[in-house]
Amino acid sequence: MTDSIALEGMVFYGYHGVYEEERRLGQRFVVDLRLDVDLREAGRSDRLEASVDYVQVYRDVRAVVEGEPLRLIEAVAERIAQVVLDRHPRVTRVTVTVKKPAVPLPGALAHAAVTLSRGREDVRGGEGAADGDKRGTGVMG
Repeated sequence: MTDSIALEGMVFYGYHGVYEEERRLGQRFVVDLRLDVDLREAGRSDRLEASVDYVQVYRDVRAVVEGEPLRLIEAVAERIAQVVLDRHPRVTRVTVTVKKPAVPLPGALAHAAVTLSRGREDVRGGEGAADGDKRGTGVMG
């Protein structure tokens, strides 16, 4: 399958970082997602129920980035992948990029970024990813 939905350049303010000042002051984070999903039924039927509601995906990503502070952007990306797979059963694989523009380095840098890709088999042993269990995801509902 080569179908996907892309959400690129989502900007949120969060309090993630290793250093205390990052966690106290916060900063912008930029998130890109690619959702692998079979879009044939959606294309034929023109029904949102046959696709993925990316307004809800956006809200889920925002809840993670603006929620519980984490130390590493790797952990932010992992949490986003888990939430997307938990809450959106049509998504078979998600690729997440989290960019951190304000990196505390002693020189110029556009951003640091982490990209990871997770499928249902990668999250909670596969089967549990699609069962609606949201414990530990940072997302309510």
